[in-house]
Amino acid sequence: MVITLRYYAAACAAAGVDTEKLEVPQGATLSFVLERLADGDRPTEPGSPPLTDVLRRCSFLVNEIAAKDRDRPLADGDLVDVLPPFAGG
Repeated sequence: MVITLRYYAAACAAAGVDTEKLEVPQGATLSFVLERLADGDRPTEPGSPPLTDVLRRCSFLVNEIAAKDRDRPLADGDLVDVLPPFAGG
């Protein structure tokens, strides 16, 4: 099955892309996807922290709904937004 990941702000810089498709096995969870992303070696923007470091601080949306349970299975075609902490006021 294939899911789509969208990265924002620091996550985009660390991932080196703003969107990517990822093929995962049936029944894969958000936790599985995060482990797989952490294992990858990817080019990043100069001065960006490694994606692994950024993912530890991120929150996630699955199909635009906050993903509180990272062990919930994903479905083919799901959209996962990777949101680093935002600053401002």
